[in-house]
Amino acid sequence: MTKSPVLILGARSDIGKAVAQKFASLGHPVQLAARNADSLEPDRADIALRHGVTVTVHEFDALATETHDTFVDSLPELPEVAVSAIGLMGSQEASETDIPAAITVMRSNYEGPASILAILANRFAKRGSGILIGISSVAGERGRATNYIYGSAKAGFTAFLSGLRNRLASRGVHVVTVLPGFVATRMTEGMDLPAKLTAQPEEVASAIARATERKTNTLYVRPVWWLIMAIIRNIPEALFKKMKI
Repeated sequence: MTKSPVLILGARSDIGKAVAQKFASLGHPVQLAARNADSLEPDRADIALRHGVTVTVHEFDALATETHDTFVDSLPELPEVAVSAIGLMGSQEASETDIPAAITVMRSNYEGPASILAILANRFAKRGSGILIGISSVAGERGRATNYIYGSAKAGFTAFLSGLRNRLASRGVHVVTVLPGFVATRMTEGMDLPAKLTAQPEEVASAIARATERKTNTLYVRPVWWLIMAIIRNIPEALFKKMKI
């Protein structure tokens, strides 16, 4: 039986590539979308040869929100599953003084992903089927001094996904919120991450594939993150202000 296509937004990221490989291994055609899409040709060829599925590449700029409708129209087929692996951590220290840089981080993690998923949501709802998957972050569960620019954008994206899931529940469209925790990627390279709390991109991809099949609502890739964030969310504010976490 022919499987439905999966769209990967932010397909150049380590998580995006791993997700593409995972869905292709399950027999799904894959649509890879990113800026400078021609540079994804080696990935396209590798996935197609390795898994024997159709793989296409598509130019996509998350921040050029005025192009998002046209982008969806240009796809060879409206996907059944769309995964947003779009994100930019940036530097908290730089963002505190360089406001344009902070705005870019906020737009990259909230406005851009929300814009394209909103358009896809309307197309999916009209069709009456589909799964939207947004990769957010545990950083959005409470603002912390060490990453509140990035975290605030992810908080907005998490709320957006929750509301979208609620809105589309009766329309045949499911929305999955992914909260990976630490992941060993180029974005976190050089950071001192605890091994027991750090997932590999392939682990994230496998968890997303399972969540898609089970129609999970909110996915903590490593369940321990649910407990960690529950503790952080419940630290009294008077104490929290004195902490650097």
